[in-house]
Amino acid sequence: MSLHYQTIEKLAPLIESRELSPVDLTRAQLDRIETLDPQLKSYATVTPELALKQARQAENEIAHGRYLGPLHGIPIAVKDLCNTSGIRTMGGSAVFADNVPDHDATVVVKLRHAGAVLLGKLNMTEGAMGGYNPALQVPENPWRPSHWAGASSSGSGSATAAGLAYGTLGSDTGGSIRHPAAVCGTVGLKPTWGRVSRHGVMDLAESLDHVGPLTRSAVDAGIVLQAISGHDPLDPTTLPQEVPDMLARVGMDIRGLKIGWDENYATSDMEPSFAAAVESGVKVMEHLGAEIIPVKMPEFLREAMAAWPVICSTEAANAHSATYPSRANDYGPFLRQWLENGLHHSATEYAQANSLRLRLNGALRNTIRAVDVLACPSTARASYPVTKEFLYGPIPGDRDPWSGRFTVPYDFSGLPTIALPCGLDDNGMPVSLQFAGHHLAEPLLVQVGAAFESATDFHNLHPPV
Repeated sequence: MSLHYQTIEKLAPLIESRELSPVDLTRAQLDRIETLDPQLKSYATVTPELALKQARQAENEIAHGRYLGPLHGIPIAVKDLCNTSGIRTMGGSAVFADNVPDHDATVVVKLRHAGAVLLGKLNMTEGAMGGYNPALQVPENPWRPSHWAGASSSGSGSATAAGLAYGTLGSDTGGSIRHPAAVCGTVGLKPTWGRVSRHGVMDLAESLDHVGPLTRSAVDAGIVLQAISGHDPLDPTTLPQEVPDMLARVGMDIRGLKIGWDENYATSDMEPSFAAAVESGVKVMEHLGAEIIPVKMPEFLREAMAAWPVICSTEAANAHSATYPSRANDYGPFLRQWLENGLHHSATEYAQANSLRLRLNGALRNTIRAVDVLACPSTARASYPVTKEFLYGPIPGDRDPWSGRFTVPYDFSGLPTIALPCGLDDNGMPVSLQFAGHHLAEPLLVQVGAAFESATDFHNLHPPV
């Protein structure tokens, strides 16, 4: 396998033993970014000087016996809503084109303390919603030009899939770790809400926002999540529980693991080859010894999906109150309309939506109470052709909340999930299997993901770049 498609798990021992130089690895990544990213547009800002400085520091530390762990000397990148001291952080918006923070987000601090090398900041939709700002670039899906790259964390998905970083950070409010992971053919791990600090990360909807990794393997996702997790005094919503060893269960037998499966939920309204790939993925787990348990998703799930735009747009309007509507003309048409929607929802509508959300959370807990994980697709459809005009907005009039049925319930509830490549559809585009777990079950999800990868080769499929 080409060096740029290697995993963190495989590279780390080579760096620790000094068989591989972090400086050489970083230069190779920067060269690849320079060659490919003018077409892919996954990066908003590349930081070559900083990356090489950090790589040289890592190399020196390792040479003097101060190896920090599996991210030491590994080139990574973060979504451009994570504050980086002295480096522009735009959040996908022309409104913040001149925003240069004087501090790092906690996740950036934690990555630095783990010895990671920051290649740069990744392009994204405006404000982490569905559309892009017309003044900024739209990332391409590396599998096929002019195809959807997964909305908000699209630069993270594109860069990870194309071998332009060994791991990236994304954020997930309605699916934006899992959507780009799924349609770009990578692993995406959305942690339990509160597992990872959001301090210094621009809000979309703070009661729904999660920060997590996109990588090329489940183990790599566990490695990155290990580094960025934990209680943060600067973010009072972070959980107080100690961070477990995210890799502790990797390699353990999954015989007897109970996987919940609602066939109607997972396959209805789905393109047949996508649904078949997901079903085949569940059968892989059954062949490994897992027990497939029929479950029934809440009957009012479709109704509950309509609560998401009310909650998200209202909280987004609050998050942008300092710049919207005062700088409305600097916003793109998609986010501008989204914020306007949020400003016009009444307190009663917001309360009703939250009540519906809480009802769904309770019903979902009941659905999965007797299983270890729930299996379903990661997205409602594989990547599809898109135009710049569509992606820049305004919001499509036929936007259907039902399309978020595989992602939104786990943002509502804060349950952790992992998205895993499980094949290609009839159009040759990646499709993805998702496992959702109970709160704080990330080590189990990493184990499940690693077990699936041990029995398949889908994680070794790469785009033609």
